Amino acid sequence: MQVSVTGDGRPVVLIPGLFGSQFGFRNVVPRLTKAGYRVIVIEPLGIGSSARPEDSDYSLTAQADRIAAVLDTLGVRAAVLVAHSLGASMAYRLAYRRPDLVGGIVSLEGGPAEAAATPSFRRAMRFAPWIKWFGGIGRIRSKIRRSLVAASGDTSWVTDSVVAAYTAGAAADLDGTLKAFMRMAQAHERERLAPHLGEIHCPVRLLVGTARHEGGVPAGDVEQLRTGLSSFSIASVLGSGLYIYEEQPQAVVDAVKAVGL
Repeated sequence: MQVSVTGDGRPVVLIPGLFGSQFGFRNVVPRLTKAGYRVIVIEPLGIGSSARPEDSDYSLTAQADRIAAVLDTLGVRAAVLVAHSLGASMAYRLAYRRPDLVGGIVSLEGGPAEAAATPSFRRAMRFAPWIKWFGGIGRIRSKIRRSLVAASGDTSWVTDSVVAAYTAGAAADLDGTLKAFMRMAQAHERERLAPHLGEIHCPVRLLVGTARHEGGVPAGDVEQLRTGLSSFSIASVLGSGLYIYEEQPQAVVDAVKAVGL
C-alpha cells in the first residue's frame, strides 16, 4: 500500500475513493499541514499507486483492516479520517472495528456502502478482459475524463494532465488494475456495516456538493447515517460536485477543524 506522511500535529488520514489517488489531495494536503496537522494519505489496495495482487481480499472490511495496520505501524491514534466516496465505507468500518484509531470522520460524498462495487460497476467488469484490446489505457482515460466532468460542478480542474495523473496507476499496470477491479466486483463482505453504525461514537460530518452531478450519496443512505450514528452532521458545499477536494479544498480543511474540536 502506498502511504505518504507530511507535517506535524494531530493526525489526519486521507483515503481516496475507487478512482482516486494521493495526487487528488494535492490541494488539500498543504492546507492541512499549514493548519498544523500531520497528514497521512493511504491508498487502499488496488487504488492509485498501491499494489494490485490478484489473489487478495478486496472487500471493504479487508481494506479497513489494512488501513488499521498502517496506522498501528505509524503509532497513530484518534485520527480524523477524511474519506472520499467508497473510501468512506472503509472509514466507517474502521471506526467501529478499531475505535481507538478514529477520533472523527469527514465523509466527502460517501455513504455506508455495503459492497466494494455498485451493480453497474459489476456489469462493466464483465467486459474487463476486452478493454486492453479495444483502446486500452486510452479508452480508460477517455471514460474517466467523461466521468470526472459529469460528477463535477466546476469542471475547470479536469485537464489532460490531471486525467493522466488520475490514471497513472492503471497505466503502469493495466492488467493488474483490471484484475483487481474484477476482484472488487466479486468481493463479499464478512459482515454488514448497517448493524454496526450505532457502535461509531466519534463525530461524523458528511459533505455534499450542491451542484447537479453524477454520483453522490442517495437520500436513503443519508437517512441511514442520520438515524444510525450517535454524532452526525451534514454540510452543503455550494457549487461543488462529487470531487469536493478538487473543487473546494478549503471546505475539507474547515470540516476537519469542525470535527476535530
